Amino acid sequence: MAGFRSLLNADSIEWLLEKDETNPSVRYFAMRDLLGKPESDREVIAAKKAIMKTGPVPKILAKQKPGGYWGKPEEFYVNAKYKGTVWNTILLAELGADGKDRRIRKACEFILEYSQDRESGAFSHRSAAAGGGSREVIPCLTGNMIWALIRFGYLKDPRVQRGIEWITRYVRFDDGETCAPSEWPYKRFKSCWGKHTCFMGVVKCLNALAEIPEEKRTADIRRTISDGAEFLLAHHVYKRSHDISKLIKPFWTKFFFPLMWNTDALDIFGLLARLGYKDERMKDAAELIFSKQDENGCWKLERTYNDEMLVRIEKKGRQSKWITLNALAALKRFYS
Repeated sequence: MAGFRSLLNADSIEWLLEKDETNPSVRYFAMRDLLGKPESDREVIAAKKAIMKTGPVPKILAKQKPGGYWGKPEEFYVNAKYKGTVWNTILLAELGADGKDRRIRKACEFILEYSQDRESGAFSHRSAAAGGGSREVIPCLTGNMIWALIRFGYLKDPRVQRGIEWITRYVRFDDGETCAPSEWPYKRFKSCWGKHTCFMGVVKCLNALAEIPEEKRTADIRRTISDGAEFLLAHHVYKRSHDISKLIKPFWTKFFFPLMWNTDALDIFGLLARLGYKDERMKDAAELIFSKQDENGCWKLERTYNDEMLVRIEKKGRQSKWITLNALAALKRFYS
């Protein structure tokens, strides 16, 4: 981390390493991503176990129904933001919940049964029984579900492999110059597949592919990562590619946790850095991230879905361990 520490106002790592019963996940990720400790390290193992015992993860799991879902089974996405099964599965993966836990496995199997389109391997926001299936598949949901399932240990599962294949085959990176094809899946949702590809779909699908270890990435996966990264770099992370003086969405400069289907400048910068990119076109975003630290070398939570989730995670407008962790991890990767 020495390469960028001189640009920090203070060292906040010890704060992130505190044993915090309200937010134990940060300690685990800080040891892994900032200190570089292996998963086999005794402290890392203990920190991982603590995630399942205290803080938001056991609170979320306590509200899970016996069938592996939250709320009504059929309302796993649309009518249950952000309390339904899809959203809690994303959040549990973000928090580092243990994929070997039977409750996590039940949630994963529910998602695979109700949301995955059996024909294509993509994920639908409505089940086939409710008129969904192949007609309602969307890229951001597919990316989020594949990412979460990989985090929970499902990478080798044939169902996840089919989802990965769908991403590499169908996800596009159009920048307003050509229209998407008219056949399935492009004809259904213009907000996803219009003349300019939806950023959220790109980010979530690349996030899923980034979760795959490098040695297990096929030629198609590497190609998709390269094409998607260039799409993001052409936008200098969070700016309009055809006019860099303008922002894509001004609110992307306000950092958010958890992101769910959304994104922001820190999220996109962190994704590119995790994929190994150190491009000049990322420097504006790096400067934006540095500019938001306070005198203690910490970052604030500027946007949140707290009032809409089953649990609350940190407080808006206050110093955030999650935003600080994500900022430091991204900057470390970029400047190392």
